[in-house]
Amino acid sequence: MKQSSKCAIGGIVASLSLVLMISVAVIPFLTYALPALAGALIIFIVVEIDKKWAFGVYATVAILGMILVPEKEVAVMYLAFFGYYPVFKSLVEAKCPIVVEWIIKILSFVLTMAGSYYLMMKFMGVTIDETEEWGVWAYPILLGMGTFAFILYDIALTKTITLYIMKWQKHFKRYFK
Repeated sequence: MKQSSKCAIGGIVASLSLVLMISVAVIPFLTYALPALAGALIIFIVVEIDKKWAFGVYATVAILGMILVPEKEVAVMYLAFFGYYPVFKSLVEAKCPIVVEWIIKILSFVLTMAGSYYLMMKFMGVTIDETEEWGVWAYPILLGMGTFAFILYDIALTKTITLYIMKWQKHFKRYFK
């Protein structure tokens, strides 16, 4: 693939990711879904170009997201986990047996989300409303629900990658040579 095509694809993915994350200002109930969807766009860079380019696009979106996205929680979730996850997923799945792979992926999610929310609560004033209703149990319940959602997200990414490679990739290659 030509360098100009790589730059074009990277720019398209970066701009779409930023638009998704900025749109949380208009659609606030998608605070968790839009950074995950923005991160999923990195799949195309991993599959079509390589992991180094994907990491570059991630870094670009993460930096611009911290500057431009009005809802900083969304930008932090992209920066801390969802942006680099497709690259991380491809590395882990290529090198580990399936049980170890799932342990690594789930631990990575739990640790980064717990750490991110701790830092956001400590330094950015983010509050978790459920603590008023559920008390101290809010944290493990929300983390458990988030882990379940993450597992579904990972499965959906795998299916999307498979579908892309089997059905859409040949059409994509016609436009970007």
